[in-house]
Amino acid sequence: MITALRNWVCTQQFTPGAFAPFVNPFYLARRGLWKAIRSNAGAIRGAVLDVGCGTKPYRALFDVSEYVGMDIDNEMTRQRASADVLYDGTRFPFEDGRFDAVLCNQVLEHIFTPDTFVAEIRRVLAPGGCLLLTVPFVWDEHEQPWDYARYSSFGLRSLLERHGFKVLRQEKLLADASVLFQMLNAYLFKVTRARSPFFNLLLIPVLMAPVSLLGWLAGVVLPRNPDLFLDQVVVAERTG
Repeated sequence: MITALRNWVCTQQFTPGAFAPFVNPFYLARRGLWKAIRSNAGAIRGAVLDVGCGTKPYRALFDVSEYVGMDIDNEMTRQRASADVLYDGTRFPFEDGRFDAVLCNQVLEHIFTPDTFVAEIRRVLAPGGCLLLTVPFVWDEHEQPWDYARYSSFGLRSLLERHGFKVLRQEKLLADASVLFQMLNAYLFKVTRARSPFFNLLLIPVLMAPVSLLGWLAGVVLPRNPDLFLDQVVVAERTG
């Protein structure tokens, strides 16, 4: 039973259900990402490369002929053993035009050489291939020291366009009052961390779940602000 509960908690971190606010301090952010990726999953077809795949949390959203997960070659990803392919952080180990689509979820901010990275994504995409990309805008430093950048909507579009992509859709996530509550929970998560996993887990339903629920309500009833948002999602097509 403990194993089943642990697995359920892990699932709620990326595919949050009705009770996720009580076990996931990042409920608002992860709910927004999951909904955005699900709504754009239909654009992804054929052979897909998941760049920076982690544990492949969104694999079930895609009905594709091939799904290849690639991640940076380091001790953590080797221990996780979820990636199909490891790479050195520079050149993707695939031939030109190998994939029909690329998924890149919350990775670009960790890339110190974004021009090289986006050029590699374009290289392994077939002409007309699709890129589904998500990236944070307002967020704390994370996965230190490998956190290098934040992208405005204009900066992200410019980066993609100068590397031969046509932006088809661009959406700002949590562009409302809920972003303030998610940032409050991010603050609480950092400052209340303790050595006891049980104590950490207890703090989420007691302290952070009410913040998440109030944030959801505030996002519904208060005006939106398109200039202040948590994440953005882009669907782009390789041209040429």
